[in-house]
This record gives sequence, structure tokens and C-alpha cells, in this order.
Amino acid sequence: MNSFGAGAPANTKGRDLEAALQRSGFYPRLVADVVNDALDGQESLAHLVHLETHFDRTEVHRHITVLVLTTDMLVITHVDDHQLDESGEQMVAQVSTESVPVAQINSVVLSYIYAQPQDYKPSDPARELTLAIAWSGGQRVEMGPASCGDPACDADHGYSGTIVQEDIALRISAEAEGLQAVADAKAFARALRAVNTGAGAPSHLEPGNTRFPAFGARLGRSHYRR
Repeated sequence: MNSFGAGAPANTKGRDLEAALQRSGFYPRLVADVVNDALDGQESLAHLVHLETHFDRTEVHRHITVLVLTTDMLVITHVDDHQLDESGEQMVAQVSTESVPVAQINSVVLSYIYAQPQDYKPSDPARELTLAIAWSGGQRVEMGPASCGDPACDADHGYSGTIVQEDIALRISAEAEGLQAVADAKAFARALRAVNTGAGAPSHLEPGNTRFPAFGARLGRSHYRR
């Protein structure tokens, strides 16, 4: 397994959000309750569930990110687990939620990787997809030594870099998570763009199949930023 872990993104074509959380196998009851609380009874237009697993020597670290799109909000839930003892018998879960008004989202960026582009056919799926969403104006700077292109040149050319605007980025690999996971993430991005631009849910998504009921109405609680 690579560093991106095994995920279980859910598509926007009728799969149940609670079932997607069950398939992830990552404290599904806890995560479902937290997501339900964050939704405050709102109906979901689309959702994306992404589980990542990382290995650090003898320890295994997992965290899950759940994106739920409603008519007005993008609700983001993130849950990490940590072990308090070497045996792993004592665990704690750290939870954060954020509710972002759809109108506040500035950009939805999809980056794709295709294998063997010289042989590309319209039916060929992407092998990897990165979904980046920006809403707060936060920026990530990537810097590295600049060069002049001459492999024999050892002069100091300073640094060059890029500035990327993003508040959250999810990378989904077909190798680790399957081709359907990549397609599901793309479908979620389409639904998010449609709502963000005021177009509503994509026309090819039938209302009866795409509106997921919330787990149940709850009294509102405050959410905090990750």
C-alpha cells in the first residue's frame, strides 16, 4: 500500500452516506454522529468519504475526511485517531468540523494524471485525481532552488516557486483506491461546481437518486476550524 492509503470515496448517484461510512470501517458510528451533528438536519446533495492510512515505523495512523454538500453549505469533517500506549489499547479520536458557505468558495481545482497519454482514448479513465478547494484565501507556497538549465552551472540562481490557493486537497489514486473512487471524486467536484456557480445539482443527477436524507435533525452546535 502506498502512503495515500486505502480510501472509500462515495459517489453522488444514490449511494447512501451512512453506508459509505460503514464501508470505510473507521469508527463509522462516531463519524456518522459527528457528520450528522454538523449537518444540523440539512439534506445532502453529494458526499465524498476519503480514508487515509499512514505507517510510521511500528505505528499506524489513520484519518478520515468527509465532505458533504448541501444547497448552501460545504460541511467538512475530519477525524484522526491516536494511540496513548504502545499496545494500542488506549485510543483517542480527534474531531474537527467546518461549515463553509457555498457562496464563499473561490475555486474548485481538479488535477488529473493519465497513463500512456500517447495512446489516449476518450474511454480511458484518469489514474489519479487531486481535488483542491479554496474558500478562505489561504495560500500554500512551494519553493525550490532555481536553475539556468545548464547542468554544468554551479552558480547561485536564488529560488523559484509557485503559490497555490487551497484550503483542502484530497488526492485519490486508482492504484490504491480503485478506478471507481476516482470517478466518484470527479462526480462530487461536478456537483460542488454546479452549486457554487448557481446552476444547482448537475442535470444528469436525478433528484430522487441524489438527495441523501440527513441522519436526523439535531440541535445546532458550534463548529471549529481545523
